[in-house]
Amino acid sequence: METQSEKDPILVEVAWEVCNQVGGIYTVIRSKVPAMIEKWGTNYCALGPYFYGQAQSEFESLEDPECPFYQAAMGVRAKGYDVFYGQWLVTGRPRVVLFNPFSAYYRLGEIKYSLWEHHQINSTEGNDLLDQVCAFGEMVRIFFWELSQVTKGENKILGHFHEWMAGTAIPELRKDNCPVGSIFTTHATMLGRYLAMNDAEFYDHLPYIDWQREAKNFNIETTVNIERAAAHGSHVFSTVSEVTAKECVALLGRKPDLIVPNGLNIERFTALHEFQNLHLKYKEKIHQFVMGHFFQSYSFELDKTLYFFTSGRYEYRNKGFDVTIEALARLNHRLQSSGSDMTVVMFFITKQPYHSINPQVLQSRAEMEEIRETCEAIEKQVGERMFYAAAASSDLKLPDLNQFVDDYWKLRYRRLLQSWKTHQLPKIVTHNLVNDDDIIHFLRTTNLVNNSYDRVKVVYHPDFIAPTNPLFGMEYGQFVRGCHMGVFPSYYEPWGYTPLECVARGVPAITSDLSGFGDYVLQTMQDNMERGIYVINRKGRNFNDAAEQMTNYMFQFIQQSRRERITLRNKVESSSELFDWKVLRSYYDRAHDLALKRLS
Repeated sequence: METQSEKDPILVEVAWEVCNQVGGIYTVIRSKVPAMIEKWGTNYCALGPYFYGQAQSEFESLEDPECPFYQAAMGVRAKGYDVFYGQWLVTGRPRVVLFNPFSAYYRLGEIKYSLWEHHQINSTEGNDLLDQVCAFGEMVRIFFWELSQVTKGENKILGHFHEWMAGTAIPELRKDNCPVGSIFTTHATMLGRYLAMNDAEFYDHLPYIDWQREAKNFNIETTVNIERAAAHGSHVFSTVSEVTAKECVALLGRKPDLIVPNGLNIERFTALHEFQNLHLKYKEKIHQFVMGHFFQSYSFELDKTLYFFTSGRYEYRNKGFDVTIEALARLNHRLQSSGSDMTVVMFFITKQPYHSINPQVLQSRAEMEEIRETCEAIEKQVGERMFYAAAASSDLKLPDLNQFVDDYWKLRYRRLLQSWKTHQLPKIVTHNLVNDDDIIHFLRTTNLVNNSYDRVKVVYHPDFIAPTNPLFGMEYGQFVRGCHMGVFPSYYEPWGYTPLECVARGVPAITSDLSGFGDYVLQTMQDNMERGIYVINRKGRNFNDAAEQMTNYMFQFIQQSRRERITLRNKVESSSELFDWKVLRSYYDRAHDLALKRLS
């Protein structure tokens, strides 16, 4: 940690996700904290909303009368608002100030009127999130004024605001000439996300989009106007990738001053020499699921089976689920045509409305566990009796093991197998969905329905993986470690943490050049394929080309020997250091330096 002077600049980072895990920015802020503390020390503080349920597990209240952040927080509290000062219980233990947005609701009409009068932001519609954001922004604005009074101009103050939910304070602070250097980072434009989901040629149409008309069309005018006001009102405007920078120019009307790529606190993922052992450990758990799911209908060789997966929000086109299914269908045909004896099991992990886990899937899993227990009982009985027979016998031949098994266990074994085995195809989806979605429809269209002769099998799991999940019983991170490859050929992905999290765990990954992460990899890593990071070219390429390139990458990976895959995992894991915040913090340092310069 750098030594701080009383007159050094101070940094206040503002995000809706501070102590509030609701989206990907939570990962950005939380993982970046140790690097920020290393640079700013006690001159760093984070601001976020106070929601009791989230704060209970992540926040610890403190009193520190000497701390300027505490004094400013108490100044806001003195004005009648619920304000909480303390520590965020994450690595680095940063100081945080949390504001209860509901405590400012009595002024909500006045706050919204000011946004309209001063910045033409109409926020009259009844939207719960918008109301909370407006109230939160007003309390953040008051906090910065209080902080400027506490420091009395002896410290330059920087405010780094993330996304539109934290941005409503920026235009008001600039209008009133508050002595705060403001940095606004958009991680994705709201309008861009909506357009990309609904326009297959979004990037071609981008320069010609009428942002006002489209914002009205999607009923997100207020959100877009807040985003634009924050972008134009900040001293420094930044975004996370070159891909999103072009989007900002077209939809927000300002070119970002800087790109601030996202990283991870790689130390949290480091397993040193253990990461290969962890892969084997968690792969065995996935084996157990696969046996329960598929072996009821037919079997295949697990030693020649590779596990691929994709995960994230359910955004069918944006996340590249469509091109993934097309590539899998082509891969299935290619493996069959080549006579390959390898099998690929592809997991789709996302969140969709469902009624329950499919009873047949649960029953098959339960019956397999009964078979396991029966086999273990037989194994124990045979072992004990065989040892006794060996000790007592003068015959050196191996005895007939069947004679050591009681009729009870023989009958139980046969009945369990008879009731478990079926001629039905294994389910492609593990849950009973409320409605069949595009993933289901396209899997059926491409005939990826888990036929016995298919070399590519599919498991669609429309819920996130957690230890309480009866099908897997493991953490998501453990599941990732057990897989052989992550597949994320996104069409719209301002950054993309999922492939980066694969890299941090030593798992090869496919991404695309339309994701911020993939674009950054191409710009900074010449030998990315040799390091196990495959980037699909989707810029200016059609769907067919992207699917074919992805098929080629997967087929090449499958043809590797086990030794080659082990070597590749080592290269992937060693590459993760390039994405550590200790390296990528320098981009944030530049943004902060520029804001200090412009504040002067």
